[in-house]
Amino acid sequence: MKSQEENGSLEGIPVKKLPRHVAIILDGNNRWAKRRLLPSLAGHRAGVKAVREVVEACGEVGVEVLTLFAFSSENWNRPKSEVDGLMELFLRTLRRETRKLKKNNIRLRIIGDVSRFSPTIQEHIAEAEALTADEAKVTLVIAANYGGMWDIAQSARKVAKMVEQGEISADQVNESLIGQNLTTAGLPEPDLLIRTSGEQRISNFLLWQCAYSEFYFTKTLWPDFDRKEFECALLAYVNRQRRFGKTSEQLEAEATC
Repeated sequence: MKSQEENGSLEGIPVKKLPRHVAIILDGNNRWAKRRLLPSLAGHRAGVKAVREVVEACGEVGVEVLTLFAFSSENWNRPKSEVDGLMELFLRTLRRETRKLKKNNIRLRIIGDVSRFSPTIQEHIAEAEALTADEAKVTLVIAANYGGMWDIAQSARKVAKMVEQGEISADQVNESLIGQNLTTAGLPEPDLLIRTSGEQRISNFLLWQCAYSEFYFTKTLWPDFDRKEFECALLAYVNRQRRFGKTSEQLEAEATC
């Protein structure tokens, strides 16, 4: 008999056992396109469909926050034609999807250094975030021109300025204060980090935030990552024991209290 994880079914699993926050590194778009003898941008376009499917699944199963690594600060080093195509796709997707997000009670939040994007893209980001600001079913976080080291550095600069201006003393700087100044401030830390395409690294993504995340790697390329694949990842998470430095015996004793 197949296990629940092999069947890919979430039936009967309480929402409280599922991750509140899932982060995904969207990898494999280019390889998906190459295997089909298509230009690389075709893979990114196909990946948008996978985004829609996973966002919809989050709303249905009860995942509160979904963070997607869409464009890293290192991706500017790709061929100019690909980068230009990605920027065009990003803008077109913002224009097309924002009202759908609002209709489905999904809040959009963009994290990363958006100052490098064109004024038009920056304008549409601001409009999309404002339009969906009051939605609460799912928070969709798009990491664009984002890097984990950049995020920690910008938080450190904010904290250093607070010390410089006398708002706090140096001995008041702690992990909590750094976390409060990251771009993800106010959100729960990712419980589950998924990476598609078979690569097993986090590529400068949410370095601070994923300190205690569970990792799930799949060989499936991102455009092929559908709801069934997503549910398999959630089931893998459910079947793990998160200890946060404690022993299994301690957790078992706490569960019986």
